[in-house]
Amino acid sequence: MVARLVIAAPSSGAGKTTVATGLMAAFAGRGLAVSPHKVGPDYIDPGYHALATGRPGRNLDAYMCGTGQIAPLFLHGARGCDLAVVEGVMGLYDGAADQGELASTAQVAKLLKAPVVLVVDASSQSRSVAALVHGFASWDPEVRIGGVILNKVATDRHEHLLREALGGSGVPVLGVLRRAPAVATPSRHLGLVPVAERQAAAVEAVAAQAEQVLAGCDMEALLALARSAPSLDAEPWVPEVVGRLHAGGPGVPTLPQSSAWEVPPALAERMPTPRVAVAGGAAFTFSYAEHAELLTAAGAEVVTFDPLRDESLPEGTSGLVIGGGFPEMYGAELSANEPLRKAVAELAAAGAPIAAECAGLLYLARSLDGRPMCGVLDADARMSERLTLGYRDAVAVNDSVLAPAGARMRGHEFHRTVIEPGAGALAAWGLRQPERRVEGFVQGGVHASYVHTHWAGSPEAAARFVEHCA
Repeated sequence: MVARLVIAAPSSGAGKTTVATGLMAAFAGRGLAVSPHKVGPDYIDPGYHALATGRPGRNLDAYMCGTGQIAPLFLHGARGCDLAVVEGVMGLYDGAADQGELASTAQVAKLLKAPVVLVVDASSQSRSVAALVHGFASWDPEVRIGGVILNKVATDRHEHLLREALGGSGVPVLGVLRRAPAVATPSRHLGLVPVAERQAAAVEAVAAQAEQVLAGCDMEALLALARSAPSLDAEPWVPEVVGRLHAGGPGVPTLPQSSAWEVPPALAERMPTPRVAVAGGAAFTFSYAEHAELLTAAGAEVVTFDPLRDESLPEGTSGLVIGGGFPEMYGAELSANEPLRKAVAELAAAGAPIAAECAGLLYLARSLDGRPMCGVLDADARMSERLTLGYRDAVAVNDSVLAPAGARMRGHEFHRTVIEPGAGALAAWGLRQPERRVEGFVQGGVHASYVHTHWAGSPEAAARFVEHCA
């Protein structure tokens, strides 16, 4: 049994991240091993969770990974921990568009049999808070709201009115937090500024969040609520097993296993271990912890490098993974690192497997906002005023290092850039919603696309990629 809490809210902007991160840091500061989790595809919040707990922040996304994988992935991340704190996404009952409760915080809470703590922005209301909490607590009887934390409370008088209103609601008040500028985290065009870009300031913010939670919340009551969660009837996700035998989660079609993955043992012993370089640093902060675990399970040696600092790829690189991030914020520095840009272009020209998502796509382009990039793709990228955001049901249009033609994967897009053309002569994906279109590039060993994927939902992608590297 893993003690656990889901931190949710009626809507975005209520303070979920502040409260969840503060609780993680506060409990960790008391000597508990805390496992941090985030509902949905977001990459940035888990960075703050990791800073608060000293453990990898892990995502629980029922759309990309399937509902059947939520409990196993949770147990994998929480192995050996005293407590798990799961930060929700958007409003409690908000999920994938036109998909009912799929991928909502409420659905994940039910799959985890976890009590929910509702964070309410109490500014500009008093007695109405009781109606709001009552509505959320009664909407779905399977969702157990075990308490409420009132955020952005103005004064003692305001707190008294709120507590009085909630007195007969049946939902206990487990915390009251005042407005506190010190706990704020700056935002920009894609949400919070990542930890990697503001290390010292992020440490101070997380410490302030922990102090605020300790001062305003009933920590013993919260811990008791977490410990009231029942056992889960599931086994932890194991990448060493899943990478080879994948049954798939409900609603997520799996990739066909490629015949080349069945390597004869005698031959496998003679094959060198492929070295997969993974881009990191401040410009490429978007990655899921399970990707590196799956690559390792498939037989690769995973090494990281920083395109802002390193002028060459790691020695012996046989494959390259360039995930998401903010290359638009570091365009000048990335462009100035000409030796590395040339090395990436040479690796691509040699036919080595390269998997690039979003920021990686921009880095492989000919230019970004007029600055030279790697020039692997005959395309140019630029910033845009339009936000492209949403889940994607994707079909592989052509064979690539990630998927055979016709395979389906689920992912998401999240960017304020455009690339022209949007697809190469051989496209990466055909997308089914919100409109039918093809996008991305398959070129030699390169698979480059705006679509972020979570390989725990289709681990054969990692196995296929390593297979091509070997």
